[in-house]
Amino acid sequence: MSSPGPVDRGRLFDRINWALDNRWLSNGGPLALEFEGRIAELAGVRNCVSACNATVGLQLLCQAAELTGEVIMPSLTFVATAHAVRWIGLDPVFVDIDPLTGQVDPACVAEAIGPRTSAILAVHLWGRACPAEELEKIAAAHGLPLFFDSAHAIGCTAGGRPIGGFGTAEVFSFHATKVVNGFEGGAIVTDDDAFAQRLRSLQNFGIGLPPGGSPAGGTNGKMSEASAAMALTSLDAFEQAVECNRANFETYLTELAATPGIFVMPHDRRESNNYQYLIVELDEDLTGLGRDLLIELLRAENVVAKPYFSPACHQLEPYASRQPVRLPHTERLASRVLALPTGSSVSRESIRRICDVIRLAVAKGPEVTARRQKG
Repeated sequence: MSSPGPVDRGRLFDRINWALDNRWLSNGGPLALEFEGRIAELAGVRNCVSACNATVGLQLLCQAAELTGEVIMPSLTFVATAHAVRWIGLDPVFVDIDPLTGQVDPACVAEAIGPRTSAILAVHLWGRACPAEELEKIAAAHGLPLFFDSAHAIGCTAGGRPIGGFGTAEVFSFHATKVVNGFEGGAIVTDDDAFAQRLRSLQNFGIGLPPGGSPAGGTNGKMSEASAAMALTSLDAFEQAVECNRANFETYLTELAATPGIFVMPHDRRESNNYQYLIVELDEDLTGLGRDLLIELLRAENVVAKPYFSPACHQLEPYASRQPVRLPHTERLASRVLALPTGSSVSRESIRRICDVIRLAVAKGPEVTARRQKG
């Protein structure tokens, strides 16, 4: 699990007090607009439309594009990716991943395109860039809009380009657990000026849309000034948070390097990374220990580890029974990965202790498993 980065409380309270003094608490206030400008610059795009959260941001995307029918997406993602589109009447179509990277497989995306496909929604999983340029080519060849759930990927790059400028638009999350957080929050970034204006209208009850401009009408998806104050203050500390996460990653990598069957998921050193998630893959054949049992052992030592993301979306309801599908690479990786604690509240010494527990568990893997099976 990642934890939010450091926050200058004095600066946060200054911003909130400014909003209170000026009595502008929502509806595109100065703090929200400032935040949008800074995120657009970080993402290398002309437009940023803030939102109350990333799930609403994804829904605004779909409504602004007037999507119908099916949206292709990977199943190895947080279930909000799928729920966001299903909630507004679209059908998610799940596809498999590249077993080496965990990212959506472009070949599977191309194969899944059918007469009801209205868009491709890719995911930069765990902040690692998916094959965005390959997906752009597939989308262009089929005349489909391409969107990205970039919830984990603020400040990251793909092929040297900032994540945020691929496809038609991308969505960032600024949930409390993210490296930049606004308590709750999200943002849509795009270089399409007309699309951005449409998004602004839709997230403000449809105000400003021409007559008949959207079958959806509009909703209230705006970011409040309180969230913007927190997000700006968190953004001020972004570089510090990334450096902390990077140091944590290096410590885990060193501590677990010689542990058989435990693999710290790597980052592409040629790219910019925010190191927000510390993901470990466990090979049960080598450790004699299942992923879920390891999580249980860690929790017994007050270490909060979680399966990210397991079960995969297609294995969860309402999708498993309504549109059953087999995605072998997704299912295999989803059963093997877990997220370990990182972030500014996790010390190097804590990481070493966590790794001590993991090494001990792996060393006694078959024995621990046998005891569990006996009950």
